[in-house]
Amino acid sequence: QNAFVGLTNLGATCYVNTFLQMWFLNLELRQALYLCPSSDHASGEGIPKDKAVMEKTTGRGQSLFVSGKGERRGQESNPPQAGLAESQDAQEFSKLFMSLLEDTLSKQKNPDVRNIVQKQFCGEYAYVTVCNQCGRESKLLSKFYELELNIQGHKQLTDCITEFLKEEKLEGDNRYFCETCQSKQNATRKIRLLSLPCTLNLQLMRFVFDRQTGHKKKLNTYIGFSELLDMEPFMEQKNGVYVYELSAVLIHRGVSAYSGHYIAHVKDPQTGEWYKFNDEDIEKMEGKKLQLGIEEDLAEPSKSQTRKPKCGKGTHCSRNAYMLVYRLQTREKSLTVEVPAFLQELVERDNCKFEEWCNEMAEMRKQSVARGKIKHEEVKELYKKLPAEAGSPYDFISLEWLQKWLDESTPPKPIDNTACLCAHGKLHPDKIPIMKRISEYVADFFYRRYGGGPRLNVKALCKDCVVERCRILRLKNQLNEDYKTVTNLLKVTVKGNDGFWVGKASLRSWRQLALEQLNEQDEDTEHSNGKMNGNAQSKDESNEEKREEEEELNFNEDIVCPHGDLCISENERRVVSKEAWEKLKQYFPKAPEFPNNKECCSQCKILEREGEENEALHKMMASEQKTSLQNLFHDKCRPCLGSWPQETDELYIVSQFFVEEWRKFVRRPTRCSPVSSVGNSALLCPHGGLMFTYASMTKEDSKLIALIWPNEWERIQKLFVVDHVIKITRTRADGTDPKGTRFTSEPQLCPECREGLLCQQQRDLREYTQATIYVHKVVDNKKVMKDAAPELNMSSSEAEEEREENKPEGEQDPDFNQANGGAKRQKLSHQSYITYQKQGIRRSTRHRKVRGEKALLVSANQTLKELKIQIMHAFSVAPFDQNLSIDGKILSDDTATLGSLGVIPESVILLKADEPIADYAAMDDVMQVCMPEEGFKGTGLLGH
Repeated sequence: QNAFVGLTNLGATCYVNTFLQMWFLNLELRQALYLCPSSDHASGEGIPKDKAVMEKTTGRGQSLFVSGKGERRGQESNPPQAGLAESQDAQEFSKLFMSLLEDTLSKQKNPDVRNIVQKQFCGEYAYVTVCNQCGRESKLLSKFYELELNIQGHKQLTDCITEFLKEEKLEGDNRYFCETCQSKQNATRKIRLLSLPCTLNLQLMRFVFDRQTGHKKKLNTYIGFSELLDMEPFMEQKNGVYVYELSAVLIHRGVSAYSGHYIAHVKDPQTGEWYKFNDEDIEKMEGKKLQLGIEEDLAEPSKSQTRKPKCGKGTHCSRNAYMLVYRLQTREKSLTVEVPAFLQELVERDNCKFEEWCNEMAEMRKQSVARGKIKHEEVKELYKKLPAEAGSPYDFISLEWLQKWLDESTPPKPIDNTACLCAHGKLHPDKIPIMKRISEYVADFFYRRYGGGPRLNVKALCKDCVVERCRILRLKNQLNEDYKTVTNLLKVTVKGNDGFWVGKASLRSWRQLALEQLNEQDEDTEHSNGKMNGNAQSKDESNEEKREEEEELNFNEDIVCPHGDLCISENERRVVSKEAWEKLKQYFPKAPEFPNNKECCSQCKILEREGEENEALHKMMASEQKTSLQNLFHDKCRPCLGSWPQETDELYIVSQFFVEEWRKFVRRPTRCSPVSSVGNSALLCPHGGLMFTYASMTKEDSKLIALIWPNEWERIQKLFVVDHVIKITRTRADGTDPKGTRFTSEPQLCPECREGLLCQQQRDLREYTQATIYVHKVVDNKKVMKDAAPELNMSSSEAEEEREENKPEGEQDPDFNQANGGAKRQKLSHQSYITYQKQGIRRSTRHRKVRGEKALLVSANQTLKELKIQIMHAFSVAPFDQNLSIDGKILSDDTATLGSLGVIPESVILLKADEPIADYAAMDDVMQVCMPEEGFKGTGLLGH
């Protein structure tokens, strides 16, 4: 009782705990918070609903402070501080919380409560500027709740205060505009302290911004401070009481500004004793332990430690103290704080709940002990009778269940032996190692007491599975010997019709196939029970795997034709002797059997003859078409819209896809199917209108169409089925003015479908998800060009694609097939133009990566900042060191989306990294800075 209670660290909230524990020992503040009425307990003054923030803030403070002493019976205060803050800057938290508390309490009617923050913590100073020319003095009054003192270059606290009040010269570009002189003049500026609060908070600015690294760093220099501080020399008015005594020291342990631990040394104002508050742990400081501001650093190298300066009596030195709190010295008796009745009732209610919980725990423990005694007697009685004696009846029981019965105090679940059953419903021989043989007497007791099943007695072992296991083991053992025998038998020439046809591929791999088959049979017997491990889904999955394996060719199926008979190709098979075939049949009893005198498939022979005839026909057809359409075969002989030929005013259009497919057939007539139709419907919309303008056909859409001479078009109409005629006509005006020339198309352009297609293409570029872009890191301001030795920058798979693309068109694998519609096509998503997509016209937009480039998956709605974080993980370059550009445009707005910045799929973004910082060993700290912070969002500190 009446002992201090610690606060739980909710995760990086130790700095919050230090402030709360320090403010708790400010008796005036504690008293004021106790006097705040509560909407749950106050009888007269209720708190309206629109003051929820006030109730939340003061209510949490009351709950914490009433827990600060040992009125509560828990070991430490549980998380009322959870709603106050998240991990963030300690100094920023102090300012925001004081501002919120003052704003909240200002709505109270009781003046002792309403003005407590200003009385305790608020002082006043003036910024005084004096003109050197006329001597005019300008004052700007300002309130303060703490003084922020620079510690760089100082060793004593008083030196820091002196610098804070030091006169500053305003000269040159920094001159001051004097109202009296009506011009800029040299001047001096300084701060004058006008009044000081009862509690003086001095912030030692240990965390500063390092311009060289671009990050915060901690100053680990020693600063000396005394227990008594006379502020009179620093005041403008010298006739007051300005002697302060030290009441708290807030400490940051750790050498980095981004990690460490916060501890508070606080003086109890009622006893004058010092205490160390370290989250849940509270320790009284006396004797040699009374070293204020001294805490061991975390993970600091021994070489970097500096010696602590000697301190006289009543003075202290610290390299970790970041805030010193002084209280105005007074001879008045210390304030006695009484806990209000409604808060006392709250504590008693919590204590009752705690005692009820303790009683429940005690009762549960009592019941557990009782069950344990019963279980102990049961195990003691049965353990000796557990083993089955020789010749006596016995049962098999799950070893896992038996271990739970021995180890756990709670009664085990009913016995479940289903996982050990085979497909025949008996004990699987492979499951015997996970079973335990026990006496029938103990088995009877277990099944009576716990139930379950099925019982597996001496007759439970499956005879069929044992025989199958022996067969498989015997075949496995003799496989190597049989392989040598078959190899020798294959060397013997077979005479007459005594042999059998076997596929050459099967003979090359028969030993491996046999071993795999035996292993599969082994696994099948092992997993034959569908209830194995109680998982029905595993059965479905295993069946699916079996179906996939069945689709693969088994032994001797490589010489089976599609009609189930012997294939006609004798190059793929050979004759083996009867002795060799019988050996192979032992391992592959279901293999298809073809005697030496077996005739080949008659249907395949007919198809082979038809195929030969078709090949000859295709060759003749290809030769005739190539001769007839010489201009279509060679690009150089085809007309171009950009430079219209003078000899004709009419040109016809077919799709480039038709031309490519026809060329493939002409080059390789035996491997490619002949083209029967021009397929011009791919170039038209559902309304029958043309999807291209004359201008687009001369530029971006020129790769999708092919122009045909009129005489060649006549031959095409004879050779192919023409579904739609598409013609471009040139009309020349009188005179020689080229501007008077008009071009018309038949059919005409469909403006609606054309516009819809373009809008959809643009929308697809702006609304993509999980698309690939490329980030290229620039070295020495020079981008490695993609076409500079591209073969050195390609991966092996890309090089293979490059070789494929560089082959003559007839030698390439067809990406499109007129029979099945093709696979890789340009995506055109407009619904009314779906036929265009189906026909397979494509435009290649593939980007080939080069060295120094990495591919990232992005979406159009993600921000540039999120992209920079992805780049940081890919290239180890912090976001603030990244300079990004695309097509010469600098990307700088971190909040903008990639879609709005013009980043589309397959874009290449250039990354230029600033010079790396000197100490990249601290990369973890850099990563911590770069990641987005939530800060005090959602805590109520920013709500006012």
